[in-house]
Amino acid sequence: MTTDLSGLTAIITGGASGIGRATAQLLSERGADVAVLDLHPDNLPRPLRGFTTDVGDDTSVRRAVTAAAQDLGGIDILVNNAGIGATGTIEDNPDEQWHAVLNINLLGTVRTTRAALPYLRSSAHASVVNTCSIAATAGLPHRALYSASKGAVFSLTLAMAADHVREGIRVNCVTPGTVDTPWVARLLNDATDPAAERAALNDRQPTGRLVSAPEVAAAIAYLASPAAGSTTGTTIAVDGGMAGLRLRPQPTR
Repeated sequence: MTTDLSGLTAIITGGASGIGRATAQLLSERGADVAVLDLHPDNLPRPLRGFTTDVGDDTSVRRAVTAAAQDLGGIDILVNNAGIGATGTIEDNPDEQWHAVLNINLLGTVRTTRAALPYLRSSAHASVVNTCSIAATAGLPHRALYSASKGAVFSLTLAMAADHVREGIRVNCVTPGTVDTPWVARLLNDATDPAAERAALNDRQPTGRLVSAPEVAAAIAYLASPAAGSTTGTTIAVDGGMAGLRLRPQPTR
């Protein structure tokens, strides 16, 4: 395992499960000191450090970021990963749900980055990586609210990159396809036919399978690393080919 992140510090929101947990473990394995900011930062493997955080509340975010920065001795890497999902067309989600999802997925990114900026400005290798989604760049059925929230994160990433590049802070994002996480597992379990729904999700990605959380973590780790020092204002798609490939249907026999 490479140790290219030795001497660097990182905070990861939503780092107790799924993509966030895989990222926290990978960054730690590669040498970074890692703090996980999560509603329930329980049962984290050592040496990960947990801080109870609600990214939907500015006071909670500022308190947790300050405590993590003091514990770590600064912040070099910020991974904005915390998020919640939603299904339905624009007719299906009431205003209250729109406010709730945007509050976490979009404003959660704003709050955490805003609180971390003073520490990132002091870093020689400052990097922000936002977890976006293929839903930001492709029209997916019954994902209107979720897509809008992630489309906002996609645009925000570009704006942040422009605002802070001359401060030495790089800002990028990853756009995963459907990832095999506990959240997706819960959606599948709630489906009328979970096996058929999983098969449909597998078939939607040209690789024929769901993306794994460690695969997304690997892309995040690259963008966070000083090795990506000339990469800012861009995205890495980890989507099984959804964004760019248009395969012909396989012939039936």
